Amino acid sequence: MRTRNALAVCSLWLLAACGGPAEEPAAPPATTVPPVQGPVELSLPEGFTATVFAEGVGKDARHLAVNANGDVYVNVDGGDEARIVALRDTDGDGRADLQESFGSIGGTGIAIRGGHLYASTRVSVHRYALDPERLAPAGEPELIVSGLPEKTEHHAKSITFDGEGRLYVNVGAPTNACMEQKRTPGSPGQDPCPQREWEAAVWRFDADRTDQTQREDGQLYSSGSRNLVALEWNDAVGSLYAVQHGRDDIARLWPERYQPEDNAELPAEEMFRIGEGDDLGWPFCYYDPVQKKKLLNPEYGGDGQTEDRCAGMKQPILAFPAHMAPNDLLFYTGDQFPESYRGGAFVAFHGSWNRSPQPQMGYLVAFVPMTDGSPSGEWSVFADGFSGLEQVPEPAAAAHRPCGLAVGPDGSLYVSDSVEGTIWRIRYTG
Repeated sequence: MRTRNALAVCSLWLLAACGGPAEEPAAPPATTVPPVQGPVELSLPEGFTATVFAEGVGKDARHLAVNANGDVYVNVDGGDEARIVALRDTDGDGRADLQESFGSIGGTGIAIRGGHLYASTRVSVHRYALDPERLAPAGEPELIVSGLPEKTEHHAKSITFDGEGRLYVNVGAPTNACMEQKRTPGSPGQDPCPQREWEAAVWRFDADRTDQTQREDGQLYSSGSRNLVALEWNDAVGSLYAVQHGRDDIARLWPERYQPEDNAELPAEEMFRIGEGDDLGWPFCYYDPVQKKKLLNPEYGGDGQTEDRCAGMKQPILAFPAHMAPNDLLFYTGDQFPESYRGGAFVAFHGSWNRSPQPQMGYLVAFVPMTDGSPSGEWSVFADGFSGLEQVPEPAAAAHRPCGLAVGPDGSLYVSDSVEGTIWRIRYTG
């Protein structure tokens, strides 16, 4: 029987909340457990088990939400087949036996608030009234926000809510680094960058008002973010958090300033605690996990050493290895998992495509212990094996890619997959 080391720590850099990084800690003791039966062999810490809650929900299944009665809703950004899928376990065996698709819209963000199911498309946010007697909502959705930028890159509009009835929407940057000629070696960056006016930011709206538009009703909450698909409000401390997709191709575009191995390690994927008015630094800056500071991007004259304007930008609270593609963030609010997990953060990493010449990384769910809103220990691999491979040569080879996270009413953790739409339910039984 093949087993996998579930708690091996990929190289990490832990930062204190005030900005100072700690030295790389030693990996925790290895723990091996029997593989989970299912479409792939998952590895989990001792005491945890996983079952497949549903399969075949759809290609490009993205984020998911779980209602108080246990119904699971998945947003599917499937092109012509974009939709929302509702799942219900009617006999209590831990597997969905009732599935309904509804709506002709689909995208990434989805959340339940105040008896409504909110879901985003690439350009809008809608909500459906939930009926406790029905699995799929009846009637047409209300339009909450429209007019969000539609782009081919970084189009996911992830969403979250604070405790005051406000909706936060990620609007990703439409390019890699705001170059004058997109992804062209040696092309300088635009300064000022026009993409920062309506994109590369988090926008705030009234969660209960219909027919809002970004330009008429949106409030710019934070700026300078390349793409914050992993976006979540932490009720415990009343703050917005996100994990950012960092830039690509730093050595390919600037071979005279960076070595090929820099493509694999630069920049870090940054975790932020975001306050109103914060500037995260895109496209001017990137975070170097070795030097442990933000540096000026080469498009703006950077040479791998210069801080310049980046010294005053928002600093991360934690840095993950480059290009792992953080696609969802969740603070654990259940009481089923052991005490050490409560209040901590889970991050779903979709997996890299551009760490050459190093092996690809990600395709896992990580855990970050948190205390008073800040990381209180090293991050670790919580769930691994989704790809079905020891090493992933390219994303298309992966059997599954984690994308969305949600907590059920019993404290179970649900994980969605964007390849074929498998949904796992992870429980603590130890």
